[in-house]
Amino acid sequence: MQIGFQGAASGWKLVQANSPVNFHSKTTQEPGVLKKSFSLTLAVFLAALAPHCLVAQTQPQPAPRRDSAPVFSIDASAERIPNLGSLVTELKQYHDCTCKCGCYAHDLDTQADRAIAFLRRRAAHRAPGEKLAVVLDIDETSLSNYAELLREGYAFNKQAFDAWVDTASAPAIPGTLRLAKVAQQLDIPVFFITGRPDSETAATERDLRAQGFTWQQLTLRPDSTKGETVIQYKSGVRAQIAAQGYKIVLNVGDQWSDLKGAPAAEFSVKYPNPYYLIP
Repeated sequence: MQIGFQGAASGWKLVQANSPVNFHSKTTQEPGVLKKSFSLTLAVFLAALAPHCLVAQTQPQPAPRRDSAPVFSIDASAERIPNLGSLVTELKQYHDCTCKCGCYAHDLDTQADRAIAFLRRRAAHRAPGEKLAVVLDIDETSLSNYAELLREGYAFNKQAFDAWVDTASAPAIPGTLRLAKVAQQLDIPVFFITGRPDSETAATERDLRAQGFTWQQLTLRPDSTKGETVIQYKSGVRAQIAAQGYKIVLNVGDQWSDLKGAPAAEFSVKYPNPYYLIP
């Protein structure tokens, strides 16, 4: 709707037109009368517009949908770390082979079988007079401390662990025991290198023998190597074995620190260990 003012003999009047608003005045009109007439006409004009403005302002707003999907707010960066309780449950299920995450015993056996297959092939191609050697770690490689780990909720308690070692009751990891026996059949000596302190030598020997292991050399960590990293300590012991004229063809451990460093074995086998890390 277009609204305009049109001048007439009696003053101004409000008209509806199809053309833009126009103001036509009479120059003969008295200023005071003109001002009063214009004010009255403007009031009429605003009154005519008011219903349209009111409709626009009071248009009902849509209510929130009651059937809309629920909305959740999370901090993605804070959710990147897995829940500890869920991880502990999964660790136990992995050991017990009751989850889709795998089976600890099966995975250990798979790696042990790979080590045995390699050792048989390598022994078949041994050069005349060549002295071959196998290096084995102990904890979670040759002997299982799972009972103690479970008791401590997978946390390391040195006092409790030392007491556990003294019992000499850690069971053998079956695949590694099979590997050690194959090495014995092939006339390849086994060298144990462990991060256990040398104060636990007697208990460690009792445990290994009770589980059926035999070896040529057992090395536990002396206090003199406390300033070294695990890699430095273990690679240093391997260097001593090599210095005796042995070729280390196989090294098996559950930590990368069991395997890295020079001299490295021809073939290194990493066992799974989601329970602890020794850098």
